[in-house]
Amino acid sequence: MFKTLASVAAILLGAAIMMTGNSLLNLTLPLKLDAADFPPEAIGVIMAAYFAGLWIGSVYGRRLIGGVGHIRAFAGFAGIIGAVALAYPMLFNAVSWGLLRFLSGFCIAGVFAVLESWLNERSENKTRGQVLSIYMIVMYAAGISGQLMVNLWDLRALEGFIMAALLTSLSIVPVVLTRVEAPKLDRVEALSIRELYLASPLAVVGAAGAGTVMSSYYGMGPVFASDAGFSVFQISVFMASVIFGGMVLQWPIGRISDRFDRRRVLVGILAVVIAVCAAGVVATLREAPFGVFIVIGMLLGGGMTTIYPICIAQAFDHLPRERYVAAAGGLIMAYAVGATFGPVVSAFGMGRVGPAAFFGFIGTVLAAYAIFVLYRMSARAGVPLDLQEPVIPVTRMSPAVAELDPRTEPADEASP
Repeated sequence: MFKTLASVAAILLGAAIMMTGNSLLNLTLPLKLDAADFPPEAIGVIMAAYFAGLWIGSVYGRRLIGGVGHIRAFAGFAGIIGAVALAYPMLFNAVSWGLLRFLSGFCIAGVFAVLESWLNERSENKTRGQVLSIYMIVMYAAGISGQLMVNLWDLRALEGFIMAALLTSLSIVPVVLTRVEAPKLDRVEALSIRELYLASPLAVVGAAGAGTVMSSYYGMGPVFASDAGFSVFQISVFMASVIFGGMVLQWPIGRISDRFDRRRVLVGILAVVIAVCAAGVVATLREAPFGVFIVIGMLLGGGMTTIYPICIAQAFDHLPRERYVAAAGGLIMAYAVGATFGPVVSAFGMGRVGPAAFFGFIGTVLAAYAIFVLYRMSARAGVPLDLQEPVIPVTRMSPAVAELDPRTEPADEASP
């Protein structure tokens, strides 16, 4: 384990610093907009622009990396992200922030495509699972750190933007100074949504649904918490509680889904999260104590973050191994499409009904998906347990993470 960690330490450090800065910025922006009395609908569109950029970056960023090389691409993407962070307070209007969010999302997709490709290059077949697990823990920890860092400065000050830009710049250092050979960037076209749907409708609809609810949380969660009367500290803790819940609960839930028909497990997870969302609506309307929202946040995070990994495993169950990487790339596209619309629809609900619509929207989306899962269970027999691929938590930043997934090893290498 030590040897494995040492081989990727510089790349993981760069990823951690980048994720911390990005997480800090992603919480600062909606709080700034809400404090400036922007309507929820406008905030939703601005926050959705980031996920639209992530979507387009996932499609075209890889081609750009192949054209200029990994180190140049990483430095270029990171430089733009840092410049965008400093541009926000200089161009404080909805149109400019929407465009900056789109550009930031595009570059983030490129940055993590480089980092994840490098991690795959530095990992041997037998250590890919370990590297992916360490990478996931680092990403979760960095996300929580960035959320809590917002408390270090007054929301009206510029330090949050400056620190995000500083962290982005620092993330370049450990990456460009390490001796890492440029990985081979094979041209793997993602499976189309249509092809994936024909193979596994449950996986495609679930990936899009997961993107919808996760982007709603990231984009409109701070606005909900602010409108519900939380302090900045409470907002950061609430947002971090969702990430923490995902970090703690995703692995055990994944193991349970490997031991039973994962569609039944998925229905159970969805039922619990829907109940949690209903509790969130009641807690918001009755102005429940803050501790109640922390418990709700952890359970919500544990359930929501499990949906996408289960959908990947479900798709893999119905495809030959040589299509796994392409399938994972297609599911990220489905996730990104859903993520682009999530904050917009959630924001319109909150603008008309109030902050309780935040939980109501997430619960409604997941209830619709639960009905679809039940329908698919009646339309198709489940895969025998001994033929199911295991559920493995993965990031949703770039299709390149699929190459690090140990399930995507060639069949002759994966078999003992």
